[in-house]
Amino acid sequence: MTAVAAELVESVRETLAESGAHPTPSNVAGALRSQGRLYGNGTVLALVDALRRETVGAGPLDDLLHEDGVTDVLVNGPDHVYVDRGDGLERTDVRFADDAAVRRLAARLAAAGGRRLDDASPHVDVRLHDGTRFHAVLSPIARPGTLLSLRVPARRAYTLDDLEGSGTLPAHGASLLRRLVASRAAFLVTGGTGCGKTTLLAALLGIVDPRERLVIVEDASELRPDHPHVVGLEGRPINVEGAGAVVLRDLVRQALRMRPDRLIVGEVRGAEVVDLLAALNTGHEGGCGTVHANSAGDLPARIEALGVAAGLPRAAAHSQLSAAVDVVVHLTRRSDGRRTLRELAVLNPSADGLAHAVTGVGFDDGGVASPGPGEGRLEAILGRAR
Repeated sequence: MTAVAAELVESVRETLAESGAHPTPSNVAGALRSQGRLYGNGTVLALVDALRRETVGAGPLDDLLHEDGVTDVLVNGPDHVYVDRGDGLERTDVRFADDAAVRRLAARLAAAGGRRLDDASPHVDVRLHDGTRFHAVLSPIARPGTLLSLRVPARRAYTLDDLEGSGTLPAHGASLLRRLVASRAAFLVTGGTGCGKTTLLAALLGIVDPRERLVIVEDASELRPDHPHVVGLEGRPINVEGAGAVVLRDLVRQALRMRPDRLIVGEVRGAEVVDLLAALNTGHEGGCGTVHANSAGDLPARIEALGVAAGLPRAAAHSQLSAAVDVVVHLTRRSDGRRTLRELAVLNPSADGLAHAVTGVGFDDGGVASPGPGEGRLEAILGRAR
C-alpha cells in the first residue's frame, strides 16, 4: 500500500476499534463518513480487505507465504521484506506502515500459536496451525525494527527424482542414497540452515519399504514423507502459564515403545541425542535424523557438545556415535543460493577414542564425484541391502 493508503487504513482501524465494529463494507463506509471522507466502492472494498488481512492470516505477507516455491519469508522492520524461492534471498516490494504494524502482526501470530509476545516476553518461536514455523523478536531488542522469520512447510513431498531433476542431487549421489536407504544403515543428514536437510530426509523416507513403520519425532511437524505407514510425535513448548512443555527426549522414549521399524528424529538439537544414540545402539536399524553442522567433519564435535550438555561424558558420546551412526549425508548452499549434496561420509573411531567423519564420496558444485579415503567402508555399508 502507498503511504496515504496506509494512513487511511490506520484511521479507519482506530474508528472501528472505538466502536468495536468488525471491518465489514458497511462499517468501513460508515467509519469513512464519520471522518467526513467520501470514497467509492473500490476504495471501501480495498480497505475491508486490508483490515481483514490484519486480523486473519499473515496480513501483507499472505501472498508471499502462498506463492509457489517460497520456503522462507523474512521481515527486517517495516521496510525490508525478503523471500527465499530456492535461489537465495530476494527483496520484495511488500512494506508495512510502520514498526507498530509489524509488531501487531507478530503478536497476533504468536497468540494464534498459543504464545505471548510483548515487552515482558519479547521473542517467540512457535508453529502456526498450517505448519509454518514462526519466530519473532520485538524492537528495540531487534533492529532495524521488529524481526519476523517464517519457515514455510513443503506443500508437497519431493521425491529423489525431483531433487535430482532440480540439481540438488547428482545422479551418482541419488543412486548412493537409494542404496543407503535399502541397506537399513543409520544415517544423519547435516548442513546449515535452509540447505534442504528436511526436504532430503523426507524424500529418503519416501523410498523406505512400505511394509515398514516409520515413527517420527519432531519439535515442530515438518517431515511429511510420501509413505503409507507414518506416525508422528510432536513436542510442545511451555504455555503462557509457563507449564505444559513436552520435550523431544521424552518423545524419543515414547517412540521406542511404538514398535518402530525406523525411528526418525526430525532435528537433533538437544538432550534427545542421548536417547537416540542409545536406541540406535540397541537394535533399531535404519534410524535417521538431521543435525545442524557446517560440514560432515564437524558432526562429532556437534554431537559431543549436545551429549555433554545432556550429561553424557565426552568419551561416551564419541563411542556411541561411532557405533550408532553409519553414514553422514552433508548438504550445502552454493554461493548462488542453490542447495546441493556435498558428500557422504562414514564415521570411524580413532586411536584416541574420538569419532571422526571420513569422506566416502565428495561432490563438487557441478555434481562430479570424487572418491575419498572412506570409500571402501562406505561401499561395505551400502552393500548390506536386503
